[in-house]
Formats: sequence, C-alpha cells, structure tokens
Amino acid sequence: MNYEEIIYRRDGYVATIALNRPDKLNAWTRTMETEVRSAIESADADEQVRIIIVTGEGRGFCAGADMNLLTSAIDQGGSEESTETVTASPAGDPVERNYQQRFSYLLRVAKPIVAAINGPCAGMGLCMTLFCDVRFMAEHTKLTTAFARRGLVAEHGIAWMLPRLVGPMNAVDLLYSGRAVGAAEAEKMGLVWTLPEEGFLEKVQSWAAQLVTQSSPRSIGVMKRQIFDSLFQDLSESWEMADREMAKSFSCEDFKEGVAHFLEKREPKFSGR
Repeated sequence: MNYEEIIYRRDGYVATIALNRPDKLNAWTRTMETEVRSAIESADADEQVRIIIVTGEGRGFCAGADMNLLTSAIDQGGSEESTETVTASPAGDPVERNYQQRFSYLLRVAKPIVAAINGPCAGMGLCMTLFCDVRFMAEHTKLTTAFARRGLVAEHGIAWMLPRLVGPMNAVDLLYSGRAVGAAEAEKMGLVWTLPEEGFLEKVQSWAAQLVTQSSPRSIGVMKRQIFDSLFQDLSESWEMADREMAKSFSCEDFKEGVAHFLEKREPKFSGR
C-alpha cells in the first residue's frame, strides 16, 4: 500500500512505521492516524512480522496535533476531537470495550509495539506512545504533555494510562505543568529507556529482533493479552486466564521447541505457533 504521511518497511521479523512529515516535526493529522492504523493492522496480519516499531522521520518523533486541527476546533467552537472519527464503545464484554478507543487498540495487537522516540514528542504523539508495549527515547530528547499550556485537558487516554506507568504524583506533575521533560528524567520515572542518539533506530531494531528470536512469539502475544487484560481484571480472573493459557501452551509447537533448544543447547527456532 502507498502511504502519504508514513513510511512502512519490514526487515526480517521487524516492521518499522515512520511518521513522515519531517518538516512539521511529524505533527499528527487525520491522514496520518488512518495510515498508522492501517499499517499496524497490516503488520499484525503478516506472519513474517513479529514486532512493530513506530518512530519519526527527521529530527522529531511527533509534535502533537497539527495546528490546523486545533485552529479548526476553535473555528467550530468544539474540541479537535469533533473533527476526528472516534470509535464508539460497543456493548458487551466490558474488557473488550476498553480496547476500542483511539489508541487503546494498540494494546490488543497480538505483537509487541515499540515506540522509538527519536526526537521531540508532545501531546497526542506522547499519548500514542503510552499505549505501546515499550518506549525507547534518544538521549537529549524531550517530551511534554502540552495540554495544560494549550488550555486543554488530559485527552486520548493519558489521564488513565500515565499514572499507571509513572505513578499519580509524576503524572500530576507532567499533566498540570506541561513542562518539557528530558530523556534522563523520563527514564528515572520509568516511562522510557534511553539510548544514544547515534544509531538510535538501529539499536532499537536490534533489540526488537533479538527479543522475537530468543523468545516465543506465541508466548509474547499471550503474555501481552494477559498483561493488559489484567488492568481490567481482579486477581482471580487474571489467575484463571493464566491457567487456561498455560494448559493451551503445552500442546503448542513453541513449547516443544522451547524445551528442545534448551536441552540441545542451541539457538531457538520458534515458529510462533
């Protein structure tokens, strides 16, 4: 598929999606949102892909919502949300409803999603990264929630996810102040892992490739569901889910390979099945 505002490429098991409006610090648009979701869904459906990286072209990751969206909201007398397509929460399973929001669908993708924050990251761009499995950040890079400094509120799930990642007090600080936070401080909060700027994306891709060759892709996919479902479960529900999934694992190819490569003292050859 040809994209206008992202670049999609695959190298081995690793799919990389790059936000591609470098002259605008990859500010978020409706087109970009549609294309990112399309690329994520394509990667999730591709058996050759085991892990997905989202990064930015040029010197920025994502500067937040494009100013045209914000000025349009002023002209219309409503939030920029009114100019976007928002998925309604379906009736039914109370857990599944949580995965139908703007960025929360990323939690339901069976493959790990890694945010490679290569440059400035703000507002909506930051919100999106919070729903990725892992966040790497280049040294000397900064991020900001930005909302309070634009007269806005904590949108796009950030008020729910950020306290779970960094604790309520750090979340209050980041949201209320809207201040710029450097990579080292963000790492200290537990929000990101930092890497040197030189060869940053290549280092993230190397980490990703090693993860999905040394560990079973099937195990990772099941664990991802366990981890994020547990945010909406009590202990007994989470425990019962683990028991069900463990029983299924015993008959899977990756379990047999996991035992075999350990006993034979060789590199694993996981199939993901």
